[in-house]
Amino acid sequence: MNVIDGRKCHDKLVAKMQPKLTYGSMENYEEWKKAIKEKFIELTGLDSMEANVATNPNFEIESEEQKDGYKQIRFTFESEVGAVVSAYILIPDGLNGEKRPVVITLQGHSTGAHNSVGIVKFDEDADYQRTRGMFAVQAVKEGYIAVAVEQRGMGERSAQNEEGRRVHLGQRGGCYYEAVTAGLMGRSIIGERCFDISKTIDMLEHFKDVCDLDKIVITGNSGGGTASYYAACYDERIKISVPSCAFCPYPESILKFYHCSCNYIPQAFKYFDMQDLSCLIAPRRLVLVNGKKDPSFLIEGVRRGFETVKKVYSEEGVPENCKSIETEVGHYWCIDLMWNTIREELAKL
Repeated sequence: MNVIDGRKCHDKLVAKMQPKLTYGSMENYEEWKKAIKEKFIELTGLDSMEANVATNPNFEIESEEQKDGYKQIRFTFESEVGAVVSAYILIPDGLNGEKRPVVITLQGHSTGAHNSVGIVKFDEDADYQRTRGMFAVQAVKEGYIAVAVEQRGMGERSAQNEEGRRVHLGQRGGCYYEAVTAGLMGRSIIGERCFDISKTIDMLEHFKDVCDLDKIVITGNSGGGTASYYAACYDERIKISVPSCAFCPYPESILKFYHCSCNYIPQAFKYFDMQDLSCLIAPRRLVLVNGKKDPSFLIEGVRRGFETVKKVYSEEGVPENCKSIETEVGHYWCIDLMWNTIREELAKL
């Protein structure tokens, strides 16, 4: 009697599949890197976003508040025609003309980027912020310029009503609709998030008197870590990428377990795996942080993927510019470890 298993066919295909542009598939490294970049831009739909860029971003400062030791400014702008991005920039007090490194912080799946700056909008926010971290507040307390960006399909850029919020916090994820409609149009929500982050960096010109734009770091946990990795693949102005609980080859992560639809780039595994894209970050600095007990991004996969990352960085002549850190926990933002790592990497620039 045949045993019905809805996943068995896909699992068998994944097991024997070899992405066409995986590392080592071409003799010439530079030609391979060029081919990877072109395919990444195509599959994420970034080329269509570049064609739809808002020529007048309508940058607007919506509020300024003095906090304990820093100023918090909320601003909005239009990245693509019809796509309004909201963000916060936190500026330490007492700079006296000094420019500081910029740390872009990205929340994972939560009620929104307001958690990164310590704003409680919903009952569950206080617990989330206490246990998962207020990334932007942590960054500004470390002395950096902190930028918290609301990712497309998350928080206030997702459903606004109570029902929508319940969906967002539920198993399906509030970015589901945005992700699948993007895919239907030949885009990906990952690409849209990369584009928004890149355009946010453009907007930092409005704060260039305090921002050291030669020292831009990007970091986040889970869905925030995922965008931290892919955004660095797209925008070379990001000098250090430190994704937490996000990097893992697809067969040991998003092709093995249920994940939110915003993790997927349509047709990606036909051409490349996540570690192959590290060539789009190299020779810039990349630190991968993963938990040994993370049930969604298996550590054996992380280790396998990092072997390719090391080869890529050796090709670039800078093997010291990549690092993998394994924590003793699971899918978790390790506060002290993250900021010690970022401090160490910035000192090397």
